[in-house]
Amino acid sequence: MALMAVFVDDWRQRATVGRVEGRWSHLVGDDEEELHDFARRLGLRRAWFQEHPRRAYRDHYDVTDPLRATAIELGAAPVTWRDMGRIMRRRRLDAAAVEVGADGGGADGGGGT
Repeated sequence: MALMAVFVDDWRQRATVGRVEGRWSHLVGDDEEELHDFARRLGLRRAWFQEHPRRAYRDHYDVTDPLRATAIELGAAPVTWRDMGRIMRRRRLDAAAVEVGADGGGADGGGGT
């Protein structure tokens, strides 16, 4: 079994979501299904997953400070918000590389003259 990484940042944005007021951070994972499993262990509903169909590298759950602490206790790696930006950038570049490979494109554009 491969080791999966779940990350939680220290963004801590003050906001009120529904009836919940608090400071919110982002929870992301290397694998979407394992992230959902981890989120379930935290008590998060799948409906709370923030999915970005055209920008899947931005997919995440928002968590309050108490859930952030619990996530860390359960094994999520605490990262800075800047680190999270780097993680998102890596995910975006990885997704772009997969797209290029899937359409047969490459440095030469896949065709000749």
